[in-house]
Amino acid sequence: MNESGSVLALLEAGGTVMWILAGLSVFALAIIFNKLWDFWRAGIWRRKEVNLALAEWQAGRDGTALPPLEHARDPVADVLRVALAGRMDAGVEDGVVREEVARRGAAWLESLRGGLRPLELIGTLAPLLGLLGTVIGMIDAFRELESAGSQVDPSVLSGGIWVALLTTAAGLSVAIPAVAAHTFLERQLERLHHRMQDAATRVFSRAVGRIMAPEGADDASGQERADAGPTRLAEAAGAD
Repeated sequence: MNESGSVLALLEAGGTVMWILAGLSVFALAIIFNKLWDFWRAGIWRRKEVNLALAEWQAGRDGTALPPLEHARDPVADVLRVALAGRMDAGVEDGVVREEVARRGAAWLESLRGGLRPLELIGTLAPLLGLLGTVIGMIDAFRELESAGSQVDPSVLSGGIWVALLTTAAGLSVAIPAVAAHTFLERQLERLHHRMQDAATRVFSRAVGRIMAPEGADDASGQERADAGPTRLAEAAGAD
């Protein structure tokens, strides 16, 4: 009860800016938890089905490459399913398949990126709002000091200053977690983008992979080769 009362007292002391920052903090938390739920539901961290399908494809067992992806609904599996189906269909040109793979990958990324821009905006605006509240508070404190004339009470000035600085602290407290969460979520999307490019490239460059790697090479070595040439991966996957 006392804690809630003290928080309410701080909000009231900080004025309108503090209430705005409190609203932004709630909004930022809602975005963060919603995006984590979206990522988990989309399965961006699942790898088992994709790794199995790629292993079958690179081993030349085309007939058993698609079945592991039948019930997978994550973005990488979806892109890989299109790439494999297109490659197995002799009537479809590779260029068309690449275009469809790029389109699906871009659609997934655009869908999952929704909501990140407001989070970035909160991380930018929160410290500015805190600074604005501090400037307004300092103006009020010095106006009170001026109205006191020669009867200056140091407690009036010190009290006004700490109340003014309160909004700056609040703004930073909102901005720092928002920026950290935005960076983490963006990094997850970057890794997802790389995995989609890597999976599609390994489908189209299977013959090259057989020449470059000894027979029976594990999936990890294939991943290392993919990491070594991100530019070629992007071009082969049809990424813009």
